[in-house]
Amino acid sequence: MSINFLHDDKLPIVNLLQNADLPSFTTLFSEINTDMGNSQIWIVLILACLMLTFHGVAVLMIAGAFHWIDRKLENKRVYGANFLSYFVAILLIIGSHFVEIIAWAYICVALKVFATNPQTFYFAGEMYTTVGYGDYTLSEHWRILPIIISFSGIFAVSMSGAALYSMMGALLGRPNQSPKSGTGF
Repeated sequence: MSINFLHDDKLPIVNLLQNADLPSFTTLFSEINTDMGNSQIWIVLILACLMLTFHGVAVLMIAGAFHWIDRKLENKRVYGANFLSYFVAILLIIGSHFVEIIAWAYICVALKVFATNPQTFYFAGEMYTTVGYGDYTLSEHWRILPIIISFSGIFAVSMSGAALYSMMGALLGRPNQSPKSGTGF
């Protein structure tokens, strides 16, 4: 028994899109830009791109330093030093995320998004980490701000995760590693 969901040899999604009154991309973009009501959002977008660039460079520098130290310590038989350097790298990366949350808080303070500074810091932290715990009421032209902060946080955490994965792979991928234990000790 077959279910016939094709009418006129078209998929349902094609019928939906043809029957919907969808605006063009230009119209949609224009409406969103008008809804934001100011050009400050473009400055925020540029700042988000710059922060992601700086985060990427910082994470590359931390990972590069870790791999350099790891190569130097590999043949010295200084047990535990590699894991200590990994722990320091983790702390530095966490610190970089904390600095970005503070930067977002300062950006929001400068834009007068909220009345109080602590509320602004909590908002920036929740949006950056995409927790979404608080109940924040934004003015109409700042409604896109959580999306921008969340995207920057998601991409920054992804870069950090990739770097930490690379570093952990270097620690666990030792040639003198015991095949039975999997730890290298």
